[in-house]
Amino acid sequence: MTSSSRNWSSTVSFETHESTGSRRAPLRSLLFVPAAETEWLTGTGAFGADAAILDLTDPSVPGEDKPTALARVVEALVRRGEAGDSGGAALFVRINPLDAWSSVEELRAVARPGLAGLVLPKVQFEQEMRTADRLLTRCEHEQGLPVGGIALVPLLDTARSLGDVRRILGAASRIAYTGPVITPGSELERTLGRRKSSRAAEAHALRARVLREIRGAGAAHPVTGVWSGVEDLSGLRRFAEQNRSLGYAGMLTAHPSHVPVINEVFSPEAGELARAERLIAAVREGQAQGAGAVTFEGRMVDEAMAANAQRIIRRHRRRSQ
Repeated sequence: MTSSSRNWSSTVSFETHESTGSRRAPLRSLLFVPAAETEWLTGTGAFGADAAILDLTDPSVPGEDKPTALARVVEALVRRGEAGDSGGAALFVRINPLDAWSSVEELRAVARPGLAGLVLPKVQFEQEMRTADRLLTRCEHEQGLPVGGIALVPLLDTARSLGDVRRILGAASRIAYTGPVITPGSELERTLGRRKSSRAAEAHALRARVLREIRGAGAAHPVTGVWSGVEDLSGLRRFAEQNRSLGYAGMLTAHPSHVPVINEVFSPEAGELARAERLIAAVREGQAQGAGAVTFEGRMVDEAMAANAQRIIRRHRRRSQ
């Protein structure tokens, strides 16, 4: 790398290399909450999860219970909208696949103040994302909300979606917090013909490949999941650490007991943050002296590594705000 004395603010900036989704707060834990059980959101604040996904889909909500469940979700969103930024878990809603008018009505009902994001299951084609994006934009206009403020979260839980990641994620700039979801007995697992082991090792290569596609599409905060062993917290920790090492920013979970482990694994340690600060300072000093790379704690580092350190710090600050 050639020597440079350019201003630090112009050399170490990750924002220009990520999508507009990078301005959204990163989420470590996203807890699925049955739509009929919105009382989970009171008191404990979704058990400490960064986000709660109110689930309107089968089998979480049987068909005959959907009107009541939808009304409870809308009530929860109205309360959140009236309270403003209360510092609790961000509220997302998983609606049913957009292949029926009833699902469009679900979208229209929940797209209101208080909704952080809309979760779409069983995504197959990019056109589904374009349709959801247009519907959300219209609802935002009607509700007087900033256009693009509601995140769109396609769950990559079908074989077709995993084979067309970049086109799906490139369909709308509001797409965020997406990733592969492989759970025991799911349609995706059956389609792939996989046998799930206790360590979920058979899906490692798949999650690594899909992550490359997600990053290539510019998604800033990819998440994955779900760990199915309710009482196997040591297995959950291994799985979460594996996902963080791959580059995922958080995990989906269906059980409250998993939230503390996931939050811990996906939070930078104090030592990691302190090292990032020192690395940035070292590169800044080197650039002031015209050096493109410097020796830092026995290793050569440059502005790309400083940019990554800065990304860690900024994401931590966004999460803490």
